[in-house]
Amino acid sequence: MNIWLIILLGGVLTFAMRLSFIYLMDKIEFPEWLRNSLRLVPPAVLSAIVFPELLVVNGQVNLSLDNNRLIAGMVAVLVAWRTRNTLLTIGVGMGVLLLLQAVR
Repeated sequence: MNIWLIILLGGVLTFAMRLSFIYLMDKIEFPEWLRNSLRLVPPAVLSAIVFPELLVVNGQVNLSLDNNRLIAGMVAVLVAWRTRNTLLTIGVGMGVLLLLQAVR
């Protein structure tokens, strides 16, 4: 099978699945507990992606001050909390990480 056909079918199926949920949200009345639960999905997914990158170095959990990514992440959290500015948070976090890697 042609690789482009597989990619196209994968994209169409992904789009159809996401569109179906968006379309159904207006047509079906979901219970309040389900709506409340669905609001917790994005933070849970983001945490599952971010925390291993911040806490695990060379296959080991590293919570020390030698962990540059953890320090940069903590600075980024403080910037996000104070400013609520996504681009500034990303920029400061990346800048602190690059600075720490250059210094250490």
